[in-house]
Amino acid sequence: MHIGIIYALSAAVLFGASTPFAKLLLTHIAPVTLAGVLYFGSGLGLLLWYGMRQLKNRLQHRDGSGGITAPDLPWLLGAIIAGGVAGPVLLMIGLNTTAASTASLLLNMEGVLTALLAWFAFKEHFDRRIFIGMTLIVAAGVLLSWDQQLAVGTSWGVAAIIGACLCWGIDNNLTRKIAAGDAVQIACIKGLAAGAVNLAAARLMGLPLPDLSTAAIAGVIGFCGYGLSLVLFVLALRHLGTARTGAYFSAAPFVGAIVALWLPGESPGLHFWIALGLMAIGIWLHLTEKHGHDHRHEATLHTHPHTHDIHHRHTHDFAWEDDKEHTHLHRHTSLHHRHGHYPDIHHRHTH
Repeated sequence: MHIGIIYALSAAVLFGASTPFAKLLLTHIAPVTLAGVLYFGSGLGLLLWYGMRQLKNRLQHRDGSGGITAPDLPWLLGAIIAGGVAGPVLLMIGLNTTAASTASLLLNMEGVLTALLAWFAFKEHFDRRIFIGMTLIVAAGVLLSWDQQLAVGTSWGVAAIIGACLCWGIDNNLTRKIAAGDAVQIACIKGLAAGAVNLAAARLMGLPLPDLSTAAIAGVIGFCGYGLSLVLFVLALRHLGTARTGAYFSAAPFVGAIVALWLPGESPGLHFWIALGLMAIGIWLHLTEKHGHDHRHEATLHTHPHTHDIHHRHTHDFAWEDDKEHTHLHRHTSLHHRHGHYPDIHHRHTH
């Protein structure tokens, strides 16, 4: 299986598995506060990881390049504002006047809007097979979250939740622009920003902070389900592009539903098994995708972890091992060839 698919599905497993455990904490923490603690826990955990890794690189005299650079900052800032600030605020506004069942259904719009933006605004390649697969995956998500006693709520509330999904779709597509950078650093900054915004919103609403033990548990859940998951999501963006990563990540609710089966009071109905079948077919269509043609790589200069494959034949002015992944600024010359590929960081050409 392609490494990008493994990253995306692993991100979905971590995020989906964290949801039932986070749900248990809602009896002790308000939703806005919990979101803040989860995100902030992920950011703090990743900050510790990033700091320890940088220290290790210094002690071993290794190249620590590959982090956020000046050209990346506008994309990162845009992603933080859209996904870490505007998205959570709009969601809270929407949840204030919209039933939870309706909100759960509307949140499936994130996958739709992420893919539409990737395909039509950012010109990411797709074909009929990928479109059908994405449609089935989204339909599965809608069916999974469907509640027969659906309450619509106010039109403003619905619009706010859809607006939140649009913000997260923008976030996903902007993050793809910097996915070649340090995934831990990117996820750390986004986690800290989103955590700070949600915690600030909780304080403005007059909500109390959790006790230390509950906050610690939520922080650990956030580090695993949000922090590590986001690192893997960024790595998947690097290898698969935005729409395909979003499609595989849409499996997260099913992971959560399966984990929830082990918790008291949870049992799946017929709609779960139908939705699971639709999801399986949609993912199968993506897994069996084959895309290869003559294409040209334009000359470019960038930094990312790599080995010396068909796209990396440059020389070095430092010692290196050919079979070991390493990171440094390197130049790609113009190249014309044919092979199977995904819309990764080296294949963003037009068709």
